[in-house]
Amino acid sequence: MKQRIIGFDLARAYSIFGMYIVNFNIVFGNYQDHSLAGQFLSLFNGNSSTVFVMLAGMGIALMTNRTKEYSTEDKNRLKSIINRRAWFLFSIGLLLYIWWPADILHFYGGYMHIAVLLLFVDKKYYLYASVTAITIFHLILLVVPFDTGWNFETLQYKDFWTINGFLRNTLYNGWNSIFPWFAYFSVGMYLGRLDWMLRNTQRNIFLIGLSLYLSISGIQYLSNILPMSEDIKFYINADYLPPFVPFVLSTVGFGMMLISIFMFLSKFMSNNKFANDLAKTGQMTLTHYISHLTVGMLLLAFLTDKQYSARMNEQTPIHPIIIFGFALGYFIFSFYFSKQWAKKFKNGPFETIMRKISG
Repeated sequence: MKQRIIGFDLARAYSIFGMYIVNFNIVFGNYQDHSLAGQFLSLFNGNSSTVFVMLAGMGIALMTNRTKEYSTEDKNRLKSIINRRAWFLFSIGLLLYIWWPADILHFYGGYMHIAVLLLFVDKKYYLYASVTAITIFHLILLVVPFDTGWNFETLQYKDFWTINGFLRNTLYNGWNSIFPWFAYFSVGMYLGRLDWMLRNTQRNIFLIGLSLYLSISGIQYLSNILPMSEDIKFYINADYLPPFVPFVLSTVGFGMMLISIFMFLSKFMSNNKFANDLAKTGQMTLTHYISHLTVGMLLLAFLTDKQYSARMNEQTPIHPIIIFGFALGYFIFSFYFSKQWAKKFKNGPFETIMRKISG
């Protein structure tokens, strides 16, 4: 199974690099920069986080992949481990939210709690769960305006720490709310149940992803040249907030293509030293996620003489090239840290803490 593990972890390394770019740009750059460099950074918007969530779903599926071999006791033990990890991520995510309001970890806790209920069902139900999550989101949208609780000028959620605000944000209109974002997680679970050793699997998933991505891109292009209402154009072209169907399908398609490519390449890279070292970075994404939002943000603020604030438009933005350069530099640091850490320890720092708590 080495081929599968290498490809999976290389994809995770890519996704954390993409999140570095997006998050550093949100805080220190201009999210709406239309320059060539700004548009390059915008290519990572949405795709990095969605791939991150899809890979998390794959991880749960790979962890529990020997379904037919498990006894009832084994299944209960695995469910218990995943539930404890879900509570760990939920708790640490809420602590991180105080510093970083766009936290994704507490949402992970929600995804994983739902995943436990579906853990050992036939994989087709993971696709049904994806459709259900998207449908529920759009039904709530008919009742509750998506901008409820938001200040989109600063990307701050005004009543998160109230019961109503917390539930609304977590279930419906937060950065990575359970509806519809569990769709990514459950698609990832479906992908994790496939046999990636088969060339047909790699090819078919890539082609499905490509078809989804190109279809939505074509519809978005036509929406800008054909006469139609502004509301329909907004629905077709909305990016991340709100996560309408076109956005979800496009990013799922991109994720399928990316994962397939890494799984295919792993066949040729599984014995490559650099690829194995890079895979170690992918194995420590929890540590690197927390690190870049704390150490990384403070370091970038210091180097550019800025103040850290998880609010937009409060200070002069940094040039996109500087942000990309810092993100790349921080990723190289993450790579070497992972490489050295792995010489003495099996898991990353925060991964070790999570495993000690959850088993």
